Amino acid sequence: MASAKKIIEIIEKLKGNKLTALEHYQRDPFVVLISTILSQRTRDENTIRATNKLFSVYKTPEEIAKAPLEKLEEIIKEVGFYKVKAKRIKEVSRIIAEKYNNSVPDNIKELLKLPGVGRKTANCVLVYGYNKHAIPVDTHVHRISNRLGLVKTKSPEETEKELTKIIPKEYWRELNSLFVKFGQIICKPINPRCNECPLADICPSKK
Repeated sequence: MASAKKIIEIIEKLKGNKLTALEHYQRDPFVVLISTILSQRTRDENTIRATNKLFSVYKTPEEIAKAPLEKLEEIIKEVGFYKVKAKRIKEVSRIIAEKYNNSVPDNIKELLKLPGVGRKTANCVLVYGYNKHAIPVDTHVHRISNRLGLVKTKSPEETEKELTKIIPKEYWRELNSLFVKFGQIICKPINPRCNECPLADICPSKK
């Protein structure tokens, strides 16, 4: 398992690299929640388009909950499994409107009670919606953490558990944004750009 010193070195190097520099932003928790649900097994650009189209028509959980299912399907059909996701976001919106008075829960226990919401989605809401300390672990974070030798895990859930043990809490919120961008641009699943990698000197997986 990597030391906290190595983790901090990696984070600081990525923050200082022009290709992976940290993007600071905070969005409405409901937008983050719905967008993350739509993003599952979907390309980022399609998720962004579908999210923007959806929220240009409907603004609140109550509005989405009352929207015709066929209309929701039509709006988000760019994303994978759009029919399943249309039902899911309609149901999630109904629960938030009825049980939580149109406010997305700000704790992981309540978030995980929502249908279709796993730990990655819940943690995204906490980080990007509420600016709270959490580590959303998607395929990029899981892959890169193992490639860099920070952890030796077989699932995103295991990776999250191990990362929270070794990363100082003040760095948790930064990790997902940095690793996702790094994974999209440089440390790709296939044919990673090791010759351009700012971490090549400390990466045990370098070609």
